[in-house]
Amino acid sequence: MTKTRIASLSLGLTLAASGIAHAHATFENDTARVGTTFKAVLQVPHGCDGKPTTEVQIKLPEGFVFAKPQPKPGWELEVIKGDYKETYDNHGEKVSSGPVEIRWKGGSLPDEYYDTFVVRGKVSGFDTETVLAFPTTQLCGTDGKVVWDQVPAEGQNAHDLKSPAPTVTVTMADAADPHAGHGGHMGGHMAAADGSAKIGDLDISDGSLKAMLPGAKVGGGFLTIKNGGASEDRLVAVESPAAARVEIHEMKMENDVMKMRKLDDGVALPAGETVQLKAGGLHLMFMDVKTPFKEGDAVPVTLVFEKAGKVDAMFPVGSAKGGEAAGGHKHQ
Repeated sequence: MTKTRIASLSLGLTLAASGIAHAHATFENDTARVGTTFKAVLQVPHGCDGKPTTEVQIKLPEGFVFAKPQPKPGWELEVIKGDYKETYDNHGEKVSSGPVEIRWKGGSLPDEYYDTFVVRGKVSGFDTETVLAFPTTQLCGTDGKVVWDQVPAEGQNAHDLKSPAPTVTVTMADAADPHAGHGGHMGGHMAAADGSAKIGDLDISDGSLKAMLPGAKVGGGFLTIKNGGASEDRLVAVESPAAARVEIHEMKMENDVMKMRKLDDGVALPAGETVQLKAGGLHLMFMDVKTPFKEGDAVPVTLVFEKAGKVDAMFPVGSAKGGEAAGGHKHQ
C-alpha cells in the first residue's frame, strides 16, 4: 500500500499456463485525475489453469481513500480496514483509516467467461503524476491461485514481468482546463484537490463548488475557516482563473424576503473561532465563469487574508442539487 512511481505506464498481465499465454487482466480505465472520485473496474478475463475463479482480492494503495466496493450477486463481500499512512480530509473531517483491501468471495466465474470487480474511491494527496499499483490475488478453489503483485523497476516494461500488478496512473489536472486542476502552491507544495489548505493559524476545510447548468455564468462556493490563533484575521478577497471575479456574499431575511448582498470588507475571522461559508448564509459567488463547473471537476481558488496572506486551494465540484448560493434571490 504505497505511492508507486513507475516510468512505464503499460498495464497488463501475461500468465503462462500449460504453454498457453493468457489474456491480460487490467483496469477498464487506467487513469484518474488527482482529487476526483475514481471507479476502479478490474477486468478478470480467465480462471486459474482452466479452473473457475472463486475469490478476488484487491489491496488498495495509499492515496486511494474512502473506498466503497460494488457488491456482486452470488458473491460475499469482505472489506478489510486499516490505518492510512497519511491523514485525508473528507468534507471537513480528518480521516486516518479506512478500507485497505477488498475481497469478493464464494462466487464462481468459469474460466471461459469474463467479469468485472468494481471499487470506488477518492484519489488524494498527490502533487506529481504517480502510478498506483493495486496488488491483486485471484483464487480458484482450494488449490488454484494467481497473484498479480509485481511492480516494474524504473525503466522496465510491465510486459516483461511474469505477474505485474494492475495499475492506475494518477494525473495532474490539465492546465488548459480553468476548473479542473492546475492547483496552486502552498509553501512549495501543490494544493490538494479536497478543498483544504492551511496558512499560519488558519485552517481551511470543506471547500466546494456547486455544479452549474450549461450556459450559466454564476457559480456558488463554500468553505470553512478555523482561526486557531490569538488574534483576529479577515478574508478580504478570493481569486480564481475560472471566473472573471469572485465576490463574498451574505444572504439575509429582510421583511420576509431573502436578500443577498456583496461584502466589500470581507469576512471577519475572530480568534479561536470557526466561520462557515455555506448555502443560505455567507458564501462565495464566482462571476462570469468561463466554463460552467461540472460535477467531479476541481477549481483552483486563491484565498486572500488580511494578516495571513494568500493561500491556494482546489475546490471540488459537487452536485448542482441543494443549496441556494447561485441565484434566485434579490440583491441589496
